[in-house]
Amino acid sequence: MMTLPFAPPPDHLAELYAPLEQSGSWVTGHLGQSLDGRIATLSGASCYVTAAENLDHLHRMRALADAIVVGAGTVEHDNPRLTVRRVEGPNPLRVILDPNGRLEASHGVFTDGLAETLLVSGVSDHAVSTACAQTVFLPKASGARHFRPADVITLLHERDLRRLFIEGGGITVSRFLQTDCLDRLHICIAPVIIGEGIRGIDLPGCEHMDQALRPPTRHYEMGADVLFDLDLRS
Repeated sequence: MMTLPFAPPPDHLAELYAPLEQSGSWVTGHLGQSLDGRIATLSGASCYVTAAENLDHLHRMRALADAIVVGAGTVEHDNPRLTVRRVEGPNPLRVILDPNGRLEASHGVFTDGLAETLLVSGVSDHAVSTACAQTVFLPKASGARHFRPADVITLLHERDLRRLFIEGGGITVSRFLQTDCLDRLHICIAPVIIGEGIRGIDLPGCEHMDQALRPPTRHYEMGADVLFDLDLRS
């Protein structure tokens, strides 16, 4: 029987966490979305697309991770705490990707003191310095306005952060997926239709269905939601 660093999940979810608990190094992405593929409304409201059971899942994933990675847009729109509150376990390092230096030091992740935070900025003279946050500079992809996901992973591995949870938002998760930088992808589908809104996965299209990604997949009920666990390395 595996030993989990957090309160045991329901029996039907135990195998979902087993590959992550047993491996010392992984990169897992997560999105919670509607039936029509939206992670938020047009105004950016996303609390909450998925139900409480998926929030429990997010917190279990945080407890398993060395670091949570989110983009600057997630911090701006949601002002998340990115801590473990719904389950037992340690708070991981909060990693905020800000390639264009748009965030100010007033956001909660930089001031709340609940967990250590690393701001990864693509602007050399942009820095946030508080009691619980530090800034590191990372060059952007040549001619682009974003980081290369592989460079982000290398930066965190150099700090001995091996279990990486890419929690959002859709642009960040999509870039890690597009560049083959995810080992697993969790997509939780809620039985709700939002209509026009912010898209979850956003990748270049393919001409034929045999070019579409069809990784080995398991699915799990989480209350009224269904979580799909995609194994991108098999």
